[in-house]
Amino acid sequence: MNIRTGLGYLGALVFAVVSLGALAQTAASGPGANDAPPVASAAPAKSQRAANRALRRRVYATVVKHQEIDAGNISVVARGGAVTLDGTVSDASQISKVEDIVRGVPGVASVTNRLAVRKSFNGE
Repeated sequence: MNIRTGLGYLGALVFAVVSLGALAQTAASGPGANDAPPVASAAPAKSQRAANRALRRRVYATVVKHQEIDAGNISVVARGGAVTLDGTVSDASQISKVEDIVRGVPGVASVTNRLAVRKSFNGE
């Protein structure tokens, strides 16, 4: 088989796979099924991810403004207004303080606080 024939077979195979995918997608959308094109559903997901990133940045920036808190060991995850805090702080009183700060950030609907006190290795 020469290269041109091989490419012809490859082209036919790709066309068949794409056609079958389109046929399966058409068959899956029956009465009452969501007939919205897949591209239309990607836009809300993309904007939701952008909103989650923006909220995460706002939360972290707000925590960083409090100089008594070492925010370098705190991670923030935001999903639809639900914020999860993870990591360590230097003092037990900072756990609730960070949570209170985060609850005051606009857009935060709930807070899951998984912060812990950082263990000291120098005997303190």
